[in-house]
Amino acid sequence: MVRDVLDVAKGYMVRRQFGKAIKLLEGRSDIYYENFDYNLMLATANLYLGDTGSASMYFQRARNIKLTDTNLLLGQAALFLRRGDTYRALSYYLEILENDPGNKIATEALDFIRYKGDFNTICRWVDTGRIEQFYPPLGFNIYKVAGIVFPVLACFLGLFLVFVLFGKTGTSAAKRADLSALVLSVSERKDLQEKDLSAGSFAYILSSSQINDSYEKAQYYFQNYRDNLSQIEINRLLNSNASVFVKQKANILMTYLEEPGFDSIKDIPTYKQVNGEACLYLDCWVVWSGRISNVVQTESLYKCDLLVGYEKMENVEGIVPVQFTVPPIIENDKPVKILAKIKSIDGKICLEGRAVYQSVQ
Repeated sequence: MVRDVLDVAKGYMVRRQFGKAIKLLEGRSDIYYENFDYNLMLATANLYLGDTGSASMYFQRARNIKLTDTNLLLGQAALFLRRGDTYRALSYYLEILENDPGNKIATEALDFIRYKGDFNTICRWVDTGRIEQFYPPLGFNIYKVAGIVFPVLACFLGLFLVFVLFGKTGTSAAKRADLSALVLSVSERKDLQEKDLSAGSFAYILSSSQINDSYEKAQYYFQNYRDNLSQIEINRLLNSNASVFVKQKANILMTYLEEPGFDSIKDIPTYKQVNGEACLYLDCWVVWSGRISNVVQTESLYKCDLLVGYEKMENVEGIVPVQFTVPPIIENDKPVKILAKIKSIDGKICLEGRAVYQSVQ
C-alpha cells in the first residue's frame, strides 16, 4: 500500500529520526505548504533538533491555520520556556489547560516553572535535554524498545557462548555516563566560535576545527576514565573563544568528572606544567610529594605550604599553599604525598587537599 509523505514522516518522528523527517517534508513544501499537520510536524522535528528559529517559523505557520491545537501550543510554550521567558510560556500552558483540562505535560511544566523555573536551571535542562519532556509528544517508540531488547538478548547469548566455549568472559572498558545530551547540534557546529572577541579576554584563540576537536577529546577522555585529560580540554575551551553553547556543555561535562584516589589517578601534571600554564590545569587532580612547612591548624582547618620535590631535602621545584577542610595527620619531619585538586587564589595556584600518604619507615 502506497503511503503519503505525512505518514512516512510520522514514522520517522516516532523513531526519533528528525533529520530524515525534515528532509522528506521540505521536499514536498509545494504540496503541503498550507497543511496544518505538515507545518506542525516540521516545527516539532526542528524543535527536537534544537533549531528553534525554524521551529518558530513552522509553528507560526501552523498557528495561522489552527489556533487551539494542544500540540501546537505545547511546542510554542516550549520555545518560550527554552528562552527563559516563563511569563509567555505560562500563558500558553494555561491556555492548554483551559482547552484540555488535566493535560499532563502542561501540568508538569507549570510545576517546573513554579518550583524550578529560574534561568540557570532552564539552561541546564536545555543543555541536558531534560527540557524535552515538555515538548509535544511523539508517541511510543517501539523501535527503540526493540533496539534495546534484541541487543540485550544477543549480549546474554554471546556471554553464554563465551562461557561455554572458553570458560571465561573477555574484558572490555565499561562505558560511563551517557553523553548523548551533550552532543553539539547541527546549528551549534555551524557557529563554534565567539563572534565578538571584544566581549572578553581569551587565553586561547582557536579555530572552529580546533574547538570541535578539543570538545570531542574531552568526551573521549571522559569515557576512557582519563578525567584529568578531559579537564584540560574543558579548561582549554572555557578559556578560549569557543561559543557560549560549547562552554555551557563543557561545564556540564565537568560535573561528570570524578574524584580519584591514590590508586586510580591518571595523567598527573607536573608542577612545572601547572606553573607554566595554570589556567589549563585548574580543577585537575595531582599527587605531589615533598615536605611541608608553615603549618596552621584548627579544629576544622589545616593549612600548610608544600615544598614540591623536596623529599630528599635537595631541590625545591616550587612552594604551593595547601588547605584541608578535614585536618589530616601529618608528621612534619617526614616526606609526604598529597592528593589534591588544583585551584587558584588571586591568580596563584594552590591545592585543595583530600588525602595524604607517608611511609611508615
